[in-house]
Amino acid sequence: MTSHCKLSFAHPPARPGQTPDFSSVEIPKAGLLPVLPLDVTAADCVEHANSLIRVMDENGEAVGPWAEFLTRFDVDTLRAGLRDMMMSRTIDMRMMNAQRQGKMSFYIQGVGEEAIACGFQRCLKAGDMNFPTYRQQGLLIAGGYPLEMLLGQFYSNAFDPLQGRQLPTLHSARDYGYFTVSGNLGTQYVHAVGWAMANALTQKDNISIGWIGDGSTASNDFHTALLSASSYSPPVILNVVNNQWAISTYTGVAKGRGRTYAARALGYGIPAIRVDGNDYLAVLAVSEWATRRVRADHGPVLIEWYTYRVGAHSSSDDPSAYRPRDEGKAWPFGDPIDRLKKHLIHIGEWSEQRHVQAEAEVLSTVVEVQKRVEAAGTMIDPKPIPGATIFKGVYAEMPEHIRRQRQELGV
Repeated sequence: MTSHCKLSFAHPPARPGQTPDFSSVEIPKAGLLPVLPLDVTAADCVEHANSLIRVMDENGEAVGPWAEFLTRFDVDTLRAGLRDMMMSRTIDMRMMNAQRQGKMSFYIQGVGEEAIACGFQRCLKAGDMNFPTYRQQGLLIAGGYPLEMLLGQFYSNAFDPLQGRQLPTLHSARDYGYFTVSGNLGTQYVHAVGWAMANALTQKDNISIGWIGDGSTASNDFHTALLSASSYSPPVILNVVNNQWAISTYTGVAKGRGRTYAARALGYGIPAIRVDGNDYLAVLAVSEWATRRVRADHGPVLIEWYTYRVGAHSSSDDPSAYRPRDEGKAWPFGDPIDRLKKHLIHIGEWSEQRHVQAEAEVLSTVVEVQKRVEAAGTMIDPKPIPGATIFKGVYAEMPEHIRRQRQELGV
């Protein structure tokens, strides 16, 4: 009997109309994995690249050795982190509504992933540079970026510091360590490594941070960046945000038959660790460890943040077409805001009443800023930026002697 070669296809655990199924997800107990030395090699972090670092247990208590990296973060910082995440989610809600009302063209929300960007930013210093992908606006929020400018870039109006030169959700803020986002997502990794190499050559002490999604790890740029980081050992942290879905493709397609995304870096000789991205305390602890490692000139490190994209990929996407409608509620690692709230209540530094009050304060702040920004123009009520403005900063100013020659020639 003749046998035929066959292809195999990666399928998600459940499709629309089916019951969400995360039974295959391994959930290690919090506090089990030891802290790695800052100069750890790839060969010595295999377990950390294949398991999951978690700090908060089911009661909201910080447990295990990684909690020692939280000592420099006081309770005010944790409350600020909670507010950062609430701010990010509130902005998402308001901007999605504005997009549906035709006030902007396009929006990308980060519901469920807020802890990663908001927590990581707390470990950076002035001069460090993020090379972000979608859903990292929490870096700007936690970094104190003015809300008027953040929302202005969504509306592409007079509050937009880019003056309409970039797509609405692809922010750019050099002074806040936020390199412009590119729709060609894999390139951010290559740029991050290149910037870190240049920084080392000029003997500056800042670090570079690359961001990529699980789907974009399938791009050539991902491997090019890993190879260059391995070869030259620049001061760069390479983040992979594994939120289970690319635009509409299950993460198993990009992952192939590999166990984790973090494990891929080991083949390049780059240390890698895997973290519960919905655990704000774990994000803080690992980010603090990683930034210390890179600043101490021990070379690059890759971090896989394990999380879930609750919302649609973008305002142009309908996730109910490819996954169960309520799958986000079944995600076994919970909601990052609820988990940090639970921790603060557990240690006696928060309450349900204070949380409700904080939600109202955040909403009031966002609404007030949104009204002022919308007054400068929306798609429904456009107040366009003067046409000549878009060319400023794009072309060099004409030298005066050339200008005079042109006038003399009448051109």
